[in-house]
Amino acid sequence: MEKLKNLFMKDEQGQVGIGTLIIFIAMVLVAAVAAAVLIQTSGNLQQRAQSTGQEATAEVSSNMDIKAIEGIRANNTSGLSNTIDYLKIRTGVSAGATAMDLSQLIITISDSDERNVLEHNESGLNGSNTMNYSKEHFSLNSIRDEDNSFSKTNPVMNRGDLVTLNVSTLTETTAKASYMVNGMSVPNNPVDSELKLDTRTSVSITLTPESGTSKQIDFMTPPSYGVDKRISLYP
Repeated sequence: MEKLKNLFMKDEQGQVGIGTLIIFIAMVLVAAVAAAVLIQTSGNLQQRAQSTGQEATAEVSSNMDIKAIEGIRANNTSGLSNTIDYLKIRTGVSAGATAMDLSQLIITISDSDERNVLEHNESGLNGSNTMNYSKEHFSLNSIRDEDNSFSKTNPVMNRGDLVTLNVSTLTETTAKASYMVNGMSVPNNPVDSELKLDTRTSVSITLTPESGTSKQIDFMTPPSYGVDKRISLYP
């Protein structure tokens, strides 16, 4: 019987209750702090991911919606020119896109031989004197602007707005003769665009906005212009 009693060790030492409680509370606090750090880090990563996703979407999607492109032939007392001398590009903002600052827009236009890169002119060109800057600038005018956000010197295009981009494709022939273009007299010192939009001409127009992908339109001019002053080129 005495041997059986000796099998059990006598340990009179024990953990003090308050010490155990302190250790437990410390462990809980450490776990809470770690969880808070993880949650904050997760939130920051989520915000960055959303921001990156929005930026990526803006970069890969085009904000430009090209409604139509119309070509206009110059005319004088002798009749119509053989070329398209002025382009009116009707555009708006794509569905779901944000507002666009057209002062940052770049237009690149080319035929089979020549290529012009055009910028917006901050002084706000009108349709007529656009022909003085055929190789440098394009002009703008608003067709619809419900919130009055658009002006020639601050051309912001929002959803629902409709804007015309005016591009001169004046040739040397029409620049020298006494022609009218779109009801406007060809101004003094017009500049030959060096483009020649004759019949059966392959034309490429690229619109490069401040953000978003470029919008490229390619078309072929008709085989005959006939007696039409205004030629529908796109769509």
